[in-house]
Amino acid sequence: MLLTRLLDTMVKTGRLVLIDAAGRTHVFGIKGGQPSVTIKLHDRSLHRRLALRPKLAFGEGYMDGTLTIEDGTLYDLIDLLAINLVRYENTPLARLCTQIGQWTRRVQQYNPAPRARRNVAHHYDLSGRLYDLFLDKDRQYSCAYFTNNNKTLDEAQHDKKRHIASKLLLEPGAKVLDIGSGWGGLALYLARVGQADVTGVTLSAEQLKIASERARAERLEERVHFHLRDYRAETGQYDRIVSVGMFEHVGAGHYRQFFRKLKSLLKEDGVALLHSIGRMAPPGNTNPWLRKYIFPGGYSPALSETLAAVEQEGLWVTDVEILRHHYADTLREWRRRFQDNRAEIARLYDERFCRMWEFYLVGCEVSFRRLDQMVFQMQVAKRQDAVPLTRDYMLDWERTNMAA
Repeated sequence: MLLTRLLDTMVKTGRLVLIDAAGRTHVFGIKGGQPSVTIKLHDRSLHRRLALRPKLAFGEGYMDGTLTIEDGTLYDLIDLLAINLVRYENTPLARLCTQIGQWTRRVQQYNPAPRARRNVAHHYDLSGRLYDLFLDKDRQYSCAYFTNNNKTLDEAQHDKKRHIASKLLLEPGAKVLDIGSGWGGLALYLARVGQADVTGVTLSAEQLKIASERARAERLEERVHFHLRDYRAETGQYDRIVSVGMFEHVGAGHYRQFFRKLKSLLKEDGVALLHSIGRMAPPGNTNPWLRKYIFPGGYSPALSETLAAVEQEGLWVTDVEILRHHYADTLREWRRRFQDNRAEIARLYDERFCRMWEFYLVGCEVSFRRLDQMVFQMQVAKRQDAVPLTRDYMLDWERTNMAA
């Protein structure tokens, strides 16, 4: 069987027991090896799909219940596969799939404004109750900033906002643009703590509604304004621009357009801060299951292709910081909260949806722990003297606003 030959080639660390759809048992890896997982297939057609397109078929099998875990956990399974992934990537079929992905990735990530809005709605216009059940109280749906092992998710997300604000050199009355403003938490923080006047743009109607309600509830509607607007349609001049968790949806073919627009919106002495998931490897492709079911059009950029676009548009990179396991720890907390509230989420949607999101959260966490995913914060400016020559100002701002 093609699948068993693939797994025999791939699994050398840990132990995988496969019970196929005919009831036969196959064992791969090391006896007593960890992690150890037993899976069962309930559909004969899944054998072939797993052999030919495993990155898509594993997730689909788990979602549909045609692949079940008899011993161990989903985390154990995905961790086991990640540990052994390099051997799969070196197979002729995997190399061919990678090459095809490289040829087609510009089409996959073609992202004009109408398509961008549909892609955003697919994920971010889900029930608001869903996000209440696994995010922090401020609904920060991006990497938190863990500064010690005792941080709660709410504290770490609050520290993320403060850490980002420290890189913006805010002054009272500064005009700030928040590209991809989500449910408004960062924009409200910058207005409340940094005394800035903030414009937030989003493509999610649900996020816009909640963000606007929050601004009114905090009596900040005179200083914070949210709009349902593509960043490419924004006009005006801003002292500061911030974008958190949105660049992953821009599309590789639009990077120069993004930074060209950012440059046109920045004042001459302006500063921008980009916070994005990235990869420490060369440019690649989005996992096909994640692209199909969770983030259509999404892609984690390599620093090399991001920096190339910045350089080509004539902007200065004035600071770069790489956050490594911070997102893995964030996802661990989201996954724990999701599982704690799984019964209510199943009532909102159904069990298949829960399995889909469980696979998403576990897969992403393992990607940050075992594979090439990371987060970068890139500060850019039009002028090299737009920010101080040392990073002391960031630490000073964070210390001054520790209680804010």
